[in-house]
Amino acid sequence: MTAIKAQLGVIGLGVMGKNLSLNLADHGYQTAVYNRTPHVTNEFLNYCRQHEPSWQSILGFHELEAFVQAIEKPRKILLLVKAGKPTDLTIESLLAFLDPGDVIVDCGNAYWLDTIRRERELRQQNIDFIGSGVSGGETGARYGPSLMAGGTLEAWQKIEPIWMAIAAKVDPKTGEPIEGAKPGRPVTGGEPCAARVGENGAGHYVKMVHNGIEYIDMQLIAECYWLLKHLLKLPENQIGQLFTTWNQGDLASYLIEITADILQQPDPHGEGFLVEKILDVAGQKGTGKWTAISALDLGVPTNSLAEAVFARYMSAMKQERQKASSIFPAPEPQLPTDPSAFKKQIQATLYGAKICAYAQGFQLLREAQNPFGWHFDFATLAKIWRGGCIIRARFLQKITSAYQANPALENLLLDPYFRDVVHSGQASWRKVVASAVVNGQPIPALSSALAYFDSYRSATLPANLIQAQRDYFGAHTYQRVDRPRGKHYHLDWSGDRQEQEIPE
Repeated sequence: MTAIKAQLGVIGLGVMGKNLSLNLADHGYQTAVYNRTPHVTNEFLNYCRQHEPSWQSILGFHELEAFVQAIEKPRKILLLVKAGKPTDLTIESLLAFLDPGDVIVDCGNAYWLDTIRRERELRQQNIDFIGSGVSGGETGARYGPSLMAGGTLEAWQKIEPIWMAIAAKVDPKTGEPIEGAKPGRPVTGGEPCAARVGENGAGHYVKMVHNGIEYIDMQLIAECYWLLKHLLKLPENQIGQLFTTWNQGDLASYLIEITADILQQPDPHGEGFLVEKILDVAGQKGTGKWTAISALDLGVPTNSLAEAVFARYMSAMKQERQKASSIFPAPEPQLPTDPSAFKKQIQATLYGAKICAYAQGFQLLREAQNPFGWHFDFATLAKIWRGGCIIRARFLQKITSAYQANPALENLLLDPYFRDVVHSGQASWRKVVASAVVNGQPIPALSSALAYFDSYRSATLPANLIQAQRDYFGAHTYQRVDRPRGKHYHLDWSGDRQEQEIPE
């Protein structure tokens, strides 16, 4: 057994664990690795010796105790195992070998309430615990992810230099990602896309909302593709070329970039394009659902984020949809008469809807602070999403600027830049949504984002009738617009219809 001391350890050699280990090694960290199945460890070590310049910094172990003892104190152990029970079992098996002051970092997609529980339980045993969101997928883990850590300041200080080193980097002035990392040659300079965002479960909560935004961002893009295909009758490669053009402007983002690439990919097994042959059933791992549930629990109107989750559920109902399509014919087509103008309208629609989607995500983060004792720096959150992660986009620099100018900003729509963009683009947005509805094309994300905007900008809503209905059948009371807020009244609907003020 090697006498070299590792600076930290990684448990779990799935896709993310392997690539994060290589990222650490490339940055000069002696990294101990362990997997519960030894052959996975052996295969990884063999791969490293053959292909990775930094292979000597990877130290493999088959026994958990030997793995732990090989790490210098205070130990820093990264978990990249399945969320839920597997994480709890891994932590339980580690405890016999840890010392006070050691830190465990859960880098999986953990449920944030589980992270709060684990941090509390481990703190009682003098073990530090950090829940860190890791975004960027396989490539991000390998060459620089976005890292969202939650934990005590003391625990964070133990991993901060590591997180800052391995995170994605962006140009501090433009916010553009610094690219060009290769095996053994990480990028240098730039601003790291990593931060401690708060206590206990804050990191995993922020990552959850990130994933919720990712869901709606993807759904918005998919709906725009669908309208270009079915209302303008454009072939996939031309839509891909249009997305390439859009990626040069305000819509520039990782998701737009890969969409352009996907749409132009020929089918390797025949004519046409690959995307045409992919079954229209979208999977999910649950983080979008968690976001929607948290919004419901906190009373935050993230209707578009929820619609993106429901859209995936609807996609899974393939057989029912096929049956329904034979029963309900599509309306007579009323296609746009000016394709060039319609393309520009869809571009404006996508940008406006994207702004509303992010506004909902940041509103959820804002409302989550008080119940859980967190204090988010929203400019920092936007900063660390500019590189490495799936939702990285040019306009995150605009969000950063908005929150730097006004840290107490209630809603992104109220920032002067975003206000003007949505205001100037709303006519196009309404035309696109109307055209889709008239032609029977499903656009739950685009239409719900517009409904969110219209509801948010409305000084009055029809909720007055709903509250009257509630008072009618359940005596739930109502407030009056001509009386001070906070005073509640009830009408005797079934009797003499006299109104009475209900004491507080």
